[in-house]
Amino acid sequence: MHILNIGILAHVDAGKTSLTERLLFQTGVIDRLGSVDDGSTQTDSGAIERRRGITIRTAVASFTVGDLRVNLIDTPGHADFVAEVERALGVLDGAVLVLSAVEGVQPHSRALMKTLRRLRVPTLIFVNKIDRAGARERELLDDIRRWLTPHCAALNTVRRLGGPDAHTVRTPGPDAEVLAEHDDGILESLVEGQVPTGKELWAAMARQCADGVLHPVLFGSAMTGQGVDELLDAFHLLPATVASDGGAARATVFGIERGAAGEKIAYLRMRSGVLRARQRVSLFRLGRDGTVEEYGGRPTAVRVAGSAGTEAVAGDIVTVRGVPEIRVGDHLGVPPEADARGSGRAGYFLPPSLETVVRPRVPGQEGRLHAALAALAEQDPLIGTRALPGGQTSVLLYGEVQKEVIAETLAADFGVAAVFEPTRPVYLERPVRRAEAVEEITRHGRNDFVATVGLRVEPAAIGSGVGYRLGVDLGSLPLAFHRAIEDTVRDTLAEGPHGRPVTDCLVTLTRTGYDSPVSTAADFRGRTAIVLRRALRRAGTRVYEPCHRFELEVPPESLSAVTVRLAGLGAVVADAVQREAVWLVSGEIPAVAVREFELALPGLSHGEGVWWSQPFGDRPARR
Repeated sequence: MHILNIGILAHVDAGKTSLTERLLFQTGVIDRLGSVDDGSTQTDSGAIERRRGITIRTAVASFTVGDLRVNLIDTPGHADFVAEVERALGVLDGAVLVLSAVEGVQPHSRALMKTLRRLRVPTLIFVNKIDRAGARERELLDDIRRWLTPHCAALNTVRRLGGPDAHTVRTPGPDAEVLAEHDDGILESLVEGQVPTGKELWAAMARQCADGVLHPVLFGSAMTGQGVDELLDAFHLLPATVASDGGAARATVFGIERGAAGEKIAYLRMRSGVLRARQRVSLFRLGRDGTVEEYGGRPTAVRVAGSAGTEAVAGDIVTVRGVPEIRVGDHLGVPPEADARGSGRAGYFLPPSLETVVRPRVPGQEGRLHAALAALAEQDPLIGTRALPGGQTSVLLYGEVQKEVIAETLAADFGVAAVFEPTRPVYLERPVRRAEAVEEITRHGRNDFVATVGLRVEPAAIGSGVGYRLGVDLGSLPLAFHRAIEDTVRDTLAEGPHGRPVTDCLVTLTRTGYDSPVSTAADFRGRTAIVLRRALRRAGTRVYEPCHRFELEVPPESLSAVTVRLAGLGAVVADAVQREAVWLVSGEIPAVAVREFELALPGLSHGEGVWWSQPFGDRPARR
């Protein structure tokens, strides 16, 4: 048995959830087609998803095509749920990028394709809605080559385009000239006047598709089923995993759900080995401070997606129960860094750059609210939460839609009505230079600490987080004192001289001393905080504001007004290129200004502007 894990990705409203329903119906998994409009789809199982008509959480559905078992992972299309897309990419063998034949290539479609191409994820392009008025074929193929990938090959064509009788016809075979661009053997045959056989062309297409350099295109309609058979056949062009129980058990956790009794149900992608119920396993996660944390587990139940089996092997998508500590992003069998290297796809989206403060609408529900938000954060660890004075809770976000969904979830699933403060950017501090501080043991005065601590602070590489190392012998202090120093260093860096978290710095313990048996861990915690703050002040820190990378399409007559507004919001335009009847503008903009510009764009562009942005990094904050 071969196993193929495929992700379905698309811009909002391209029809990917409807396509999932059609695939399940066409392969006999369900006997009735669901509808996004009436909320009866198989994969959008949550009440909020049904009501809004958008996919929020990753869902998994399975079906069989010949000897191929396909696990279909229907991922969110909205940019605010990019973290879900990231996790899906980490477990994929291939992807289907869904476009609308009417709306065509959207900005978020381009963003997704850029990521898929950079990671060389084998990708099929399915052009949906050929039965809708305004559907395009040849023009859209040109747009695909212009905006998504220059190397694509249509595997079918459309008759009676744009009406209820629209239907697809398979092409005779792959285009040898297209394949020759990446295949020297076919190129040589063409130069010599020889025509490669159909079998040779299909084999070459499968190789190039697997390498992520060629992207087959299929036209169809999820509503009528046209083109879906061709899509199912094209799945064989993607590189499947041969089910194997060889090697040590390794897996990645990419989803968490809650059962009827509130218990955790984890979704894992098996990389190698065998996983059974009652089997003792080791799991690892990367902590917020960059250190690897390890814990043990013993699943009480293991179920393989698309199978009645309870023994998971390489390639399987599996649900696991009975490990209460498990979280999204955890790795079974090996630490995160090693597993990321093995899969080749991890960490391609930045953490959230926006923050909001939440409080309960009804006084007295502060604890209940914080517990509910903590439970949601377990399902999405990039939504960080922390308790604030007065019963409020801070929550990290990607965008405003995500905030609305969290509010609805709190009310529907936890019975807590929440009030959200206006969203604000997450600022960071980084040290400017190297500096040191030290304080010796003193015994004069009530507030002195019986501890000697010396610390050096220095800048580290961007994105490296907080590093801590010893510049003294490990045996110079009892182990409990060393732990107290390191824990206090990390806690103290949560708020720098400007009141923001300090990151991308290296802290070195340069000097220690204690007085046995008088000194305690509390002495070292108190002394460390004082010394570290002094070293940070001497090093100086600079505040950075989060930014988004943006792309914007506007008509020529709107270009001047749009660029003026961007400049007023602190955006930096990196490029502006005229393409046919529109200008394509790209650059970076402060995260705090994204929502304001999105609201202003329709008026500035007479409703014709198209905007896309994504968290991209940061820059020194404007004073």
